[in-house]
Amino acid sequence: MTIKDVAGAAGVSTQTVSRVLNNRPDVAPETFQRVEEVIKQLGFVPNALVRSLIQGRSHTLGVVAYGLEYFGPSRTLAGIEKQANELGYSIFLSLLHRPNPDDIEQLFRNLLARQVDGIIWAVPEYEDNRAWVEEKSLDFPVPMIFVRGMTKPTAVPIVGIDNQAIGYLATEHLLATGARRIGIVTGPLTWWEARERQRGWQEALTVHGLEVNDRLMVEGDWNAPSGERGLHQLLAQNTDLDAVFASNDQMALGILYAAHRLGRRVPEDLSVVGVDNIPESAHFWPPLTTVRQRLQEAGAQAVMELDQMIQMVKRPQQNQDQVVPNVTLLQPELIIRESSRLLAS
Repeated sequence: MTIKDVAGAAGVSTQTVSRVLNNRPDVAPETFQRVEEVIKQLGFVPNALVRSLIQGRSHTLGVVAYGLEYFGPSRTLAGIEKQANELGYSIFLSLLHRPNPDDIEQLFRNLLARQVDGIIWAVPEYEDNRAWVEEKSLDFPVPMIFVRGMTKPTAVPIVGIDNQAIGYLATEHLLATGARRIGIVTGPLTWWEARERQRGWQEALTVHGLEVNDRLMVEGDWNAPSGERGLHQLLAQNTDLDAVFASNDQMALGILYAAHRLGRRVPEDLSVVGVDNIPESAHFWPPLTTVRQRLQEAGAQAVMELDQMIQMVKRPQQNQDQVVPNVTLLQPELIIRESSRLLAS
């Protein structure tokens, strides 16, 4: 079945059918509806290859991702896929097995060989795994955008979460409940997100004139056992510890487990705040106070901004007034539950 069959059955030209398939606005509503009904009745499926050749677009986005076993990267990818689907794009996923790939140029050559319209780099910033951005030898013939954090500004647009605000918001809440000796179990400090959350924690304590020292800091690895070990270490170093900021909910779970085993009541003896608002966090005991990251929104926003960049490249005259922001940081949200004390009066 071809587009001509659809046009004949609907009593319109093939150009009109093409406009309907491409969701163009220059088709009368009744004609649009009639063509759609014929397409549905005939079971017509457009030839994606022919369509891409005609339009000069593949309607495919290349996505480079890592760490789908972690909550943050997996939710970000879910947001990317959902928004891409809504805008009519398919996804070609290149899943890395380590956050610092050996051959960046080969990675991008493989994506470009797939004729992708644009590229989303959804790999968390780890050590120097974005140093290649500054290399002039890497020339990108298609638009690109980063999703997740970035240490310093770059010519490539970035959509991410304000991770410093996460640390500040969590610590400010603990201070507001009356806590004064607040420890932190960080994520692995090779990750930008972990360093930024630690920076927010430190800033909140400093603003309130409280001491910040190494005895209040323990490095974790995003997993529950490191949270358990972290609380043991913090208590050994701080007998007056009254609160802990865990840099994600899994480590907070380990902290709650260790507190129970040690006979520390939460929140009466020890307030605990996590990050991510994973679905299970409301069912921890006690239910976990946490900071929600807008992860799916970040993935969706990256797709929308990349689509805008693609449109600007394909139709520059029609998009002269459009501007894609270089950095978009989404703000976190505090979810207060029973693992932190009531706000001090």
